[in-house]
Amino acid sequence: MIPSEVKDKLIKIMIWNGTLNDQNISQVIHSRLQMLNLQNCNISDEALRQLGNCKQLKMINVGFRSGERVSITSAGIISIASSCPSLKEVYLERCSNVLDEGILAIARNCKHLQILNIGRCSNITDGALYALGQNSCFLQSVKFSATKVTDDGVTALVSGVCSQSLKEVYMDRCVNLTDGSVEAVLNCCPKLHIFIFHECPLITERSREALYPFLRSNQIKQLTWTVY
Repeated sequence: MIPSEVKDKLIKIMIWNGTLNDQNISQVIHSRLQMLNLQNCNISDEALRQLGNCKQLKMINVGFRSGERVSITSAGIISIASSCPSLKEVYLERCSNVLDEGILAIARNCKHLQILNIGRCSNITDGALYALGQNSCFLQSVKFSATKVTDDGVTALVSGVCSQSLKEVYMDRCVNLTDGSVEAVLNCCPKLHIFIFHECPLITERSREALYPFLRSNQIKQLTWTVY
């Protein structure tokens, strides 16, 4: 048996080299694993199905830096959501085959979720935000940039159980969002200090006016927007 400390070192090396994959991941993971960054690795749902014994896993990143990762689907996300209930941080950026049902599984099973990145998951719709608003009471940071969400989904999210915990909202490049989404975020999230909503073509001067009280509060750390 290889000690878990040695396996942790092997995992770091294999991740750094991009050699961790579906075929060898089972040889190095262990029950005490807490973080797994697979962003640079060639993996699919098959790798995620092999994490069933990683009950202490708190962070997983299967996102992509550029292009799309089509090998990760909702089936894989549902698998880790049921196997790894301790997850606090989940990064799925550019996983275009992850649908709302995958996010629903995370929201329902990972009760301590704090950070979720589903940016550029191009098939995500309001259903994902509804699920988070109903279940994720510890959610602090959420990114759903370049998805298909609408004002209804954003309102359901920020007026839900995470309204008092949300500190960061990234919703740039969402072509369906209007001033209503901006106003909902500003009105429902008193702890907000990062708000990103540039390149949303339906947002108007009305949002700039809604930002005035927010800017005077001195709690803002980062803000970007485009007024068309």
